[in-house]
Amino acid sequence: DSTVPGPAGDIAIRIYRPHSGPAPVHVHFHGGGWVLGNLVTHDADCREICAASGCIVVAVDYRLAPEDPFPAGAEDCYAVACWAAANGSELGAQQGPISIGGDSAGGNLAAAVALMARDRNGPAIAMQLLIYPVIDATMESESYRDNADGYLLSRTMMAWFWDLYCPDVDLRADPLASPITAEDLSALPPALVMTAEFDPLRDEGEAYAQRLKAAGVEVEVRRFDGLVHGFFSQAGIIEAAREGVDLAVKALRKAHNRAS
Repeated sequence: DSTVPGPAGDIAIRIYRPHSGPAPVHVHFHGGGWVLGNLVTHDADCREICAASGCIVVAVDYRLAPEDPFPAGAEDCYAVACWAAANGSELGAQQGPISIGGDSAGGNLAAAVALMARDRNGPAIAMQLLIYPVIDATMESESYRDNADGYLLSRTMMAWFWDLYCPDVDLRADPLASPITAEDLSALPPALVMTAEFDPLRDEGEAYAQRLKAAGVEVEVRRFDGLVHGFFSQAGIIEAAREGVDLAVKALRKAHNRAS
């Protein structure tokens, strides 16, 4: 456990190291609707990623809403990404770009950080791992209608999260809040987009993947049939969820090997 400087004070981080180093660096942003979650709630996910991918994982305890609404969380995540890229020697990292990723709201933050890194001239990013990401604040997709209730994450819960994270409705059209609204998605890092069949967020994640592809970004998109939102954290008890973890770490290894 450590801290790094942020735009509004120190940001808590947790660093996971594989048994052998130097290693590439992956910066991970937890889910929880920008309101819930911390370094403890996603500790197992980060351990899984570190052990299986061979990456040094930096987990980020970014500021949460409603005390710190948009864009506080995104700015914290970008600050840690910049720190991780600039302090490889302190982390014991090998040379090369970092990767970024997260689940749900963390996937939203990873997509936002990818946009920020492109538009702010760095840091270099090997790939973005978007696990059932929040991408579109409108909540008007078919999957929002079909999976509104009964599949863990509900439409009502998402509306509550958005109201706390970005209470100014007009700001929700900002690409750093709703990445799918960005006019230009070119020159972004390669992406793995993972969605779940019974998840309100399914369609927006897949729509974002298609927009990235159309902009010339290398994208792999995979829908996990039969699963609900949050499956990535259930790999210990759901065999199909283990496939998701395996896919994610394989993509991370591939991206870092190619970039090294």
